[in-house]
Amino acid sequence: MAAVTVLTLLIAGVASLFMAWSIGAGSSGSTPFAPAVGANAISVMRAGLVVGVLGLLGAVLQGANVTEAVGTELIGGVTLTAGAAIVALLTAAGLVAIGVFAGYPIATAFTVTGAVVGVGLAMGGDPAWPKYVEILTLWVLTPFVGGGIAYAVARALIGDRLPERALTAVLAGLVGVILANVGFALLGPGDEQASIAGAVAAGVGGPGTVGTAAVTLAIAGLVAAAVYADVGRDREGAQRRFLLAMGGLVAFSAGGSQVGLAIGPLVPIFGDVGVPLWALLVGGGVGLLAGSWTGAPRMIKAIAQDYASMGPRRSIAALIPSFAIAQTAVAFGIPVSFNEIIVSAIVGAGYAAGDAGVSRSKMTYTVLAWIGSLVGSLVIGFGVYTAISAVL
Repeated sequence: MAAVTVLTLLIAGVASLFMAWSIGAGSSGSTPFAPAVGANAISVMRAGLVVGVLGLLGAVLQGANVTEAVGTELIGGVTLTAGAAIVALLTAAGLVAIGVFAGYPIATAFTVTGAVVGVGLAMGGDPAWPKYVEILTLWVLTPFVGGGIAYAVARALIGDRLPERALTAVLAGLVGVILANVGFALLGPGDEQASIAGAVAAGVGGPGTVGTAAVTLAIAGLVAAAVYADVGRDREGAQRRFLLAMGGLVAFSAGGSQVGLAIGPLVPIFGDVGVPLWALLVGGGVGLLAGSWTGAPRMIKAIAQDYASMGPRRSIAALIPSFAIAQTAVAFGIPVSFNEIIVSAIVGAGYAAGDAGVSRSKMTYTVLAWIGSLVGSLVIGFGVYTAISAVL
């Protein structure tokens, strides 16, 4: 391999690690436990440590779908080169890093998607319109679906119409249904993923759909029963434990989704030299871990305190739809912003208590930052790659 090629791959790898660090510090590392921190269920520093480890596990076990989508499905007619990947990653990482130090959660999915599309168009590629429609549909629906569900769940939990103990158990059971059916790399044959319910059903010899459904109901029932009993013994302690469990699930999901934003552009170039996808996932996961441990506390504090005043019940209400939306995105290979998911859910849950500390000005600036990051990354990526190509 020529020395120039080795150097180019090395620079691309460093750019990817910088992107992974930025994501770990500003998105996957800060958002999952922000509601728990806001509810005083866990400290800021401990949240950063825990989310880093869970994000690494999620990256390795669930990161393949989004990684391949970012690397190969955002632009048609061309394959990203090492130079294009470097420009895209540095553009996106720079914008995310600015958001981290400014205290505003820049949407990483917006920046990476815009940057990859920008450099792809500069290379002469064709827009992948069907994929863009799929992505934009999820992006537009996320604030309404996530915020709306968070609002409804929070209203139910803080109201008097439904018994809190039974309602909390039902919500836990629904989380169990989702968890039983998400895909994990280690459970599937070869490079495929399989769900816990599917793997258990296959292991005991049960029929496909019927067996999977039966195992799903069994898992949901066990989770609901455990939470119901826990709430009966210690209501406040059970709420904190449920909240921390939800934060852990969202942190794991964040790793599975966000790692693809960091290493996706590397898939075409490193695949050509024989680097397996799992190695890229591990490298990206380590970058997320480093970002979570070194840079996430600042953003955790910003999201936990600046958008709405959150108690345990409203925090639980925010994390349940966040987990569901995140796993939907992972399953379909759609790059999604965890900042958008979590902030929308926090605001929805905050309004359930009558505008409980929701900062309208902070929310307005955040939305403008999201839009600006998408447009800016696309324009910068296109312009920088075009300029470099003209010079070289």
